[in-house]
Amino acid sequence: MNNKKTILIIEDNIDIREGTTEILELTGRYEVITAENGRVGVDLATRHIPDLILCDIMMPELDGYGVLFMLSKIESTAKIPFIFLTAKAERADMRKAMEMGADDYLTKPFDDVELMNAIEVRLKKHEQLSADSAVDDDLNLSEEEQVLLLQELLANSRVKTVKKKQSIFEKDDSPTYVYYVKSGQIRSFKLYKDGRELSTGIYIGGNYFGYASVLLNENYEDYAEAVESSEVILIPKDAFLELLWKKPAIASKFIKLLSVDLREKEEQLLGFAYHSVRKRVANALISVAEKSGININEVNACTIDITRDGIASIAGTANETVSRMLSDFKEEKLISKEKGKIYINSIKNLRDVKQ
Repeated sequence: MNNKKTILIIEDNIDIREGTTEILELTGRYEVITAENGRVGVDLATRHIPDLILCDIMMPELDGYGVLFMLSKIESTAKIPFIFLTAKAERADMRKAMEMGADDYLTKPFDDVELMNAIEVRLKKHEQLSADSAVDDDLNLSEEEQVLLLQELLANSRVKTVKKKQSIFEKDDSPTYVYYVKSGQIRSFKLYKDGRELSTGIYIGGNYFGYASVLLNENYEDYAEAVESSEVILIPKDAFLELLWKKPAIASKFIKLLSVDLREKEEQLLGFAYHSVRKRVANALISVAEKSGININEVNACTIDITRDGIASIAGTANETVSRMLSDFKEEKLISKEKGKIYINSIKNLRDVKQ
């Protein structure tokens, strides 16, 4: 594989042109293209897109300043490292060269060490700037680009069908997947020695779960099982982490999800301590609406798809209690039932349910 860098030398003095070419080719690291004047140099630069350009200032037809100006206006050549070769060491000339965008200059006559150092420093700096620019591009991925990347990740992962009450992972299992709910409902919960359960999350179509343990490189702290027959996509841990490593914008997305999870768990614990069952069930319905992608600050009425078991899991109460609360809400015109789904008539009124 050819890893040589291409250097374009634009120099009207044949002795300097050939001598510089010989020095670079003897290193075995560079391929050299030469031009005897500025016009030819511009043509070769646009056709070959070299990794670096060495250019004399004083030349017939088109001088070095003209070459730099023309190449700076062409997108494909504008960022090529550019080093002037000059017999003029006056400060004013050097200032003009740098103000026009030159990266460096060498004063003739220069020796082999000066030449090689100047080239290597500029190439390394250019590579670093290119790497930083690539990171910036990855950080600035649009929402649509992020969705497409995640869709590709999901398309390359295995889909698993799980039955109601079927376990997906258990406490202290080592994480090998990040999970995505394609359809159905999944709940996560903690199980205490006395048999009590504490819901830690409910996940419906479009939700990811299990990523916290993968990101922290820790075993699962809770259990996960299907609330109903569901389809779950199993994203391999290595593929998930590779995407986050390559695309910082995706990593930022999941860090934000972690922050949201933490906030919700804190609010849930406060709710268990201070809210009545009635308030907890109302908050559970609002939470499901929010997790479904509904902007509850802009929309006042919406439909949610969740089972009684799912609501009970979030609210931390018995199914029978949930049934009673839903009946009360229906009588109060807070909700209604539509084809097995729950229609929230007013999110604002549901949020204002008293303790």
